[in-house]
Amino acid sequence: MTTLTATLPTAAEMMQHLVESAGDSLQPTDDMADLAAVIRTLLAVEARRDTRARLGGNLFDVVITSSGLQARGAVALMDEIQNGCGPVIEDPENEWFYWLVPPGSSARWEPHTHAACLGAPHTITLPSLNRTVPPGPYWFRPSTSDRLVPTAPLREALAQSRPEPTPHAALAAQLGIAI
Repeated sequence: MTTLTATLPTAAEMMQHLVESAGDSLQPTDDMADLAAVIRTLLAVEARRDTRARLGGNLFDVVITSSGLQARGAVALMDEIQNGCGPVIEDPENEWFYWLVPPGSSARWEPHTHAACLGAPHTITLPSLNRTVPPGPYWFRPSTSDRLVPTAPLREALAQSRPEPTPHAALAAQLGIAI
């Protein structure tokens, strides 16, 4: 009796096959360039590599707070509200939390004394999915499925916990914009 072993191609191998089979037209059309960038980003994260992602679009925006004790209290509140908080990245070097919130949140975000919300045209480096401890940015609350942090409960949790220091001045200096 002969046993056959089949190996399925990885997502990266499938993408490479699609690119190679495109023939003469290897350049994506303008409307597909964004989709291609999103797919490359997701494949890099899946492959456990840090990757740069554009905010806005169809993925997510980011709310930035300090990562001190008060911010950790906000995570605990969101754990209760969401039955496990949505994705949060801790950046130990800047002492910030990056809360991944629904796309378009930055356009609707009202000024908050303890948080700033950024969307397009800004970018963020997503740590590989297996990075859950420092050094460098890591997943304080890992990204799971399509769950993001809802902005209304997050605003309330931040208003209650009042994380300090606020990120506004540091972000404004770093990005050269008013926050």
